[in-house]
Amino acid sequence: MGAVWAILLGGLTVFAGSGLALGAALGLTGFLILQFVAGGSTFVAVDAVWNVLNSFTLSAIPLFIMLGELMLRSGVSERIYSALSPVFQRLPGGLLHTNIAVCTLFGAVSGSSLSTAAAIGSVAYPEMTARGYDRKMVVASLAGGGTLGLLIPPSLSLLIYGALTETSIGSLFVAGVLPGLMIALMFMVYIFVRCVANPALAPRDAETLAPLRIVLDLLGIWPFVLLILAIMGSITFGIATPTEAAGIGVIATVLVGRLWGSLTARKLVLSIYKSILLYAAIAFVVMGATILAQAVSLLGMPQAILESVQAANLGPLTVLVLVVLVYLLLGCFFDGLSLMVMTLPIVFPLLTSLGYDAVWLGVIITIMIEIGQITPPVGLNLSVLVSVTKEEVPLGVAALASTPYWLILLLSVAILTVTPRLALTLPQLLI
Repeated sequence: MGAVWAILLGGLTVFAGSGLALGAALGLTGFLILQFVAGGSTFVAVDAVWNVLNSFTLSAIPLFIMLGELMLRSGVSERIYSALSPVFQRLPGGLLHTNIAVCTLFGAVSGSSLSTAAAIGSVAYPEMTARGYDRKMVVASLAGGGTLGLLIPPSLSLLIYGALTETSIGSLFVAGVLPGLMIALMFMVYIFVRCVANPALAPRDAETLAPLRIVLDLLGIWPFVLLILAIMGSITFGIATPTEAAGIGVIATVLVGRLWGSLTARKLVLSIYKSILLYAAIAFVVMGATILAQAVSLLGMPQAILESVQAANLGPLTVLVLVVLVYLLLGCFFDGLSLMVMTLPIVFPLLTSLGYDAVWLGVIITIMIEIGQITPPVGLNLSVLVSVTKEEVPLGVAALASTPYWLILLLSVAILTVTPRLALTLPQLLI
């Protein structure tokens, strides 16, 4: 087993450290283990990759990516933002609350943290800075709110987790609803407290709309709400598989974007092109991780780790805390989905064998990779928003301003650990 660990750690260090793409680093390390430790069993990696890429469940990934890209470029986010802005105008924090609410709503369609942060950030940042909002607070709220795109279903993270661990996608999607809403509420409470203590962070809007006008504006976003219900309702009630629901969602989004938004033929082609590039990047990482997972599984490494944990008399909670610390550390260097795919072969069998529920674990791991989205130096949400601001808010400043949201996400892991029913009640009731 010592040789396995030497090749595993040495291979990942050398290949990843050389600047090689993560998928290639994972795959090459897996091939080395299969060749030199598993007696030249490299053929099993080919079968494993074929089985994964031929999975019907994983075919939903490019469709959900395309759905998010279409939303990003169709102008729908602008209409949603305009409709929700007056709802929070009387609250301390004003449009900062709108950022969280719109990110939550947008996340119910996009499934991607980056798409959510980019779509809402491009609308909100110019509007809010023009009104005198604190730039750091604006970027931080968008970075924190953007992470909800990974947890609020449909979620690429939960989809990939379910496909790789053979956990019910429908149960995972439903399990993310209450934790996602809880985190959104915690974000808004933090904004409220900060802006009560320092009103200068979010100037109050002198103009207020009549309640009837606000209600009419909200009713005007019914096409978007109908789109959410069509996607999630069909999955939750067993009318369609995630792949079928994603296909329906893409068609519906094209129609909504064209008739209700500003989607053009050129934007449609660009959305398809960007979706292909993003899916290719994800699929490459999945291929590499599948090869490594096959090697690790073939040699019984998860079982060996479990036996070591049992021999050390470490309780389930202690192991969970150690896993959380590992995710926090690795989140500084890897993007979220890559990190999840890379660690699942060991983390999933280890924690489920200790009695943790597979659906609950999917929510926890998703929150952990959300934390990585706002953890420098990688912190993809931060990088996207720094680009949106045209570097008016540097990466270091944005990261520091986002620290409270980072802590809230970590606190939510603790809450879900103490009260796992928050994630498991809805799946048990609806699925």
